[in-house]
Amino acid sequence: MAAERFTGLAAVLATIRSEPSLTQGELTDRVGLGRSVVAERVSELEEAQLLVTGGLAPSTGGRAPRRLQINPHAGFVIGIDVTAYDLFVAAADLTGGILSSLHETIDVADGPEPILARVKVLTNRLLAQRTWPGELLAIAAGMAGPVAFDTGRTVGVPMLPGWEDHPVRAELEEEWDVPVWVDSRVNLLALAEARSNPAARTARNAIYFEFGVGCAASLIVDGQLYRGAHGLAGAIGHTAVAEASHVVCRCGRVGCLEAITSGWAIARDGRLLAESGRSPLLAAALAANGEVRPIDVTAAAEGGDAAAIALLERAAALLGSSMATVVAFFAPQLLIIGGGIARAGELALVPLRQALDSRILPAAAADLLVELPVLDENSGGVDGAVHLALEELFTRDQLPRLLSTVATRAALSA
Repeated sequence: MAAERFTGLAAVLATIRSEPSLTQGELTDRVGLGRSVVAERVSELEEAQLLVTGGLAPSTGGRAPRRLQINPHAGFVIGIDVTAYDLFVAAADLTGGILSSLHETIDVADGPEPILARVKVLTNRLLAQRTWPGELLAIAAGMAGPVAFDTGRTVGVPMLPGWEDHPVRAELEEEWDVPVWVDSRVNLLALAEARSNPAARTARNAIYFEFGVGCAASLIVDGQLYRGAHGLAGAIGHTAVAEASHVVCRCGRVGCLEAITSGWAIARDGRLLAESGRSPLLAAALAANGEVRPIDVTAAAEGGDAAAIALLERAAALLGSSMATVVAFFAPQLLIIGGGIARAGELALVPLRQALDSRILPAAAADLLVELPVLDENSGGVDGAVHLALEELFTRDQLPRLLSTVATRAALSA
């Protein structure tokens, strides 16, 4: 009976999170439980102050029905996004509304000890500044590399020495004594799009490709993340491609997709164009900054620099060709192209789409949407972390702890 009770409570919360302001009758139709059972679960959640009335719906005869909403003030969660060079921390209410956020620059290659120390400092600074009600109920964090979601431990890759099997979740739980979930940031970017992007909500099956410092993908299956064994689903950056057969990757191997299409590869090739004199705009960027960055290549291409345009088009076409196998196998309805290459817009999207379409069946290409993210990359990761924290917090397994926490708080404030 207890399991059925918490399953029902979780179903009510999940449904109202996805469709705010449902009436109790509409909720009953959605969750597939009996009317009396739904009434009991709603009453329990209202007593716990997790649900509140959000106004009245139009009457169809008799008393107007109440609209039900998650109580945004019943507590808050923290979302953390650790990128290769940036750290974002945000607090959000229980509807996902961002309350406050902080940012600082980092270098994830420094290793887990200094990076997680900065995570703690920045998060505690955010908590010290808070002016909103409620208490911290959960944390979710996205990491720059792959993560074994079930253990919350990082999966080491050669480019990030020291991060092998680090217990990120356990370390953060020890710091704040609340439930913590840790995932790869590409998964959190995908989750944020799945919850915020109208096309992704409609498509249900989608792939988010992140082409930035590295190359990775995240699969959305029936609206949910598919992580695979050890959290490694979508780790496409170090798969071999013929065009890179002579190029050494930063992982130490030869022939990786990342070695010719990632941000660092584009910057490397852009510098060669600058030094050879084939790109006047990149030569100017090199003279001014002492380096060529991926953003410089994009700016030069947008400025009409022929060599920079050719470089971006080649990288985008190679990405499109490499994506074809994944697309053919999974047959998604939507592809979202994120990361640094997305900043090039149509300059990259057009050759990418052309290369992709040339390598998949016409029937698959006809209905396939290829879009840029609707969320800014700097906010998408932390938004995804907030979504993850709330979705996990309201699951059947977490509800006993959550209800106990809010009951204790109510008793102390009485």
